[in-house]
Amino acid sequence: MAPRFVILHGYSTWLGWCIMALRWLGAANGDGWNLRVMQSESLTPGAVKTEDEHRRDVCTVGRWIRERGYVPSTDGNISVRLDSRRVLTSPTGISKGMMTPDDLVITDLEGKKISGRRNPSSELPMHLLIYRRRPDVFAVCHAHPPVATGYAAAGVALDRALLSECVIALGSIPVARYGTPGTAELTDAIEPLIQRHDAILLANHGVVTYGQDLLTAFFRMETAEHFARVSLVTVLLGKQVLLSGEDVEKLLAARARYGIQGAPAGTSRPVTAEADEAAVTDRITLSRRELEALVEDAVRKDRTRR
Repeated sequence: MAPRFVILHGYSTWLGWCIMALRWLGAANGDGWNLRVMQSESLTPGAVKTEDEHRRDVCTVGRWIRERGYVPSTDGNISVRLDSRRVLTSPTGISKGMMTPDDLVITDLEGKKISGRRNPSSELPMHLLIYRRRPDVFAVCHAHPPVATGYAAAGVALDRALLSECVIALGSIPVARYGTPGTAELTDAIEPLIQRHDAILLANHGVVTYGQDLLTAFFRMETAEHFARVSLVTVLLGKQVLLSGEDVEKLLAARARYGIQGAPAGTSRPVTAEADEAAVTDRITLSRRELEALVEDAVRKDRTRR
């Protein structure tokens, strides 16, 4: 019993440090400061606004994602579809928390600059592809929130039915294969996922979210990072209790009641308790001794054949 207690004690200490790190991460992201910022700056829902209102909104969301620690340095980009021909977007080479309305750039849907003293981000083609494939989308937000981006870097999708609110808001969040930022590799990687998802992890890169207005796109980014944090805690605890398929269907049916507009091709279903159990039953567990015996037997048979 003594060794087991030591192991558990060590695990508990390690887990405690991990949770403390997560708490520190929240503090480092300026959660208290962020609350004051968001209280002092408002952003109303809806896509029907004047150009000046859209400019102020993009700058506001830029400050929000910067203060939350979602984008270091000059990373990330934000855009809004102004009409059927024009897109308003954040410029390249500037902190998203330092933008002013005059810094923003207007392009056409092919990415050609129409107006603005700065240049658009090299990742604008990703936004434009989403607008072309999703006529219901009027805003796109791309950032690098640390925990969700950690999942992207690990190639692990956020696709398990862990949180009811996340199932309602996003269904599941897949990982797009890696593509070099600012190139056709990236747009090619996300294209198959756009129709059925409202948030996508970009392998070894970050996260992109989108919606019917900028507030929705920002909220989906926030939800993706929250989901990633909770998911990470369950991994650290060594246990995940998933919702059932029936529970998930009820939650997805509730989207209409809450006025949530989702992907036109149908909201993607996360992995449920039943699916997870079926996957587990397909696994074979061996002890080290059993594995060594199998390997020795295979080697012996191979030598006999020779």
